[in-house]
Amino acid sequence: MFSKALAPEYQGALSALSVNASLTDVLEAATGQMTAAQRAGDAHEAARAGLAVAEAHRRLGHVEAADRAWKSSYRTARSAGDLPAMAWALWSGGTLARQRGALALAFRLLRYAADLGKRGGDVVAHGYSLAGLAETGRIQGDYEAVGALHDELLAEARARGEARHTVWALEGIAQMHRNSGRYDTAYALFEEAAAIAAAADDRRGHAWALRGLADIVSVRDGDAARALELLGRAEEGCREMNLSSALAYNHKMRGNVLYRAGRYAEALETYELALSEFRAMDEPRGEALSRLGSVKARARLGADPARTAAELADLRGVLDRMGLRHARAMVDKAHAELGLPVAPVEEPRR
Repeated sequence: MFSKALAPEYQGALSALSVNASLTDVLEAATGQMTAAQRAGDAHEAARAGLAVAEAHRRLGHVEAADRAWKSSYRTARSAGDLPAMAWALWSGGTLARQRGALALAFRLLRYAADLGKRGGDVVAHGYSLAGLAETGRIQGDYEAVGALHDELLAEARARGEARHTVWALEGIAQMHRNSGRYDTAYALFEEAAAIAAAADDRRGHAWALRGLADIVSVRDGDAARALELLGRAEEGCREMNLSSALAYNHKMRGNVLYRAGRYAEALETYELALSEFRAMDEPRGEALSRLGSVKARARLGADPARTAAELADLRGVLDRMGLRHARAMVDKAHAELGLPVAPVEEPRR
């Protein structure tokens, strides 16, 4: 039995905030609470309010403000010797680093966060940090390394009845199955995640689950109409909460669905919308994936093959530098799909 979804990153005086609270409202409340705590000289409360400020900025796509906020929260917590608050701040910083495509930094910050959460006795901070490590490895495409950790975290979340973390783990495992071609298994996991999220009133998790279901319905069943309907429902939730990053990924997926349906002009327009959204929030992974979709759609609409090959080669380099193995494989697949030769990779000189 799962309890109603909670947001453990909203702490102290902000702990009553709903997981579904509009991020603009969270930012306003957290900023006010942080200012009041600073004036009162309460470093513990200031650090916790600063965490909420950082997370609101991150999810709104204000990456520079988010970067300043998590660092400020960490410094404040360190000055007070507050290990759990230090762990949460590092978790926020590691999550932001992953969002910006700095995977090595994300791994480093999240490892520190997990250690501090354990030393400080904060089981949730420790668990969220381990989950962050698992998600970073999954995004990198290192499924063997993080598959068991996803399973372990799912079992722990189920045992504690934590709906939000259960939904996260189910979606991560589902995504690995989907990327490995096991569509039926992925669909069942996304479906379970959607049901748990809906019952626990976790709109963010529900929106991501609907996006996953739309992807499977599109790629496995070829049912563009149903996939677009699912994405439309997910978009409503994203807009209600001002989830900028999730909305951009929703639009990128909409582009994928339209592309698979052969609606290349609509797909290109949608990919370009997602690309502009990702660029506005400085999210290079989403930007690269949207660029890939745009390149493929333009090719289908008659773009010069030489230009297409050059753009794919550039994307290949971008994804290599980010360490995104699965996304890099998608670029190589695009070469084959479009009938273009894959340029050989030059070995570094010794």
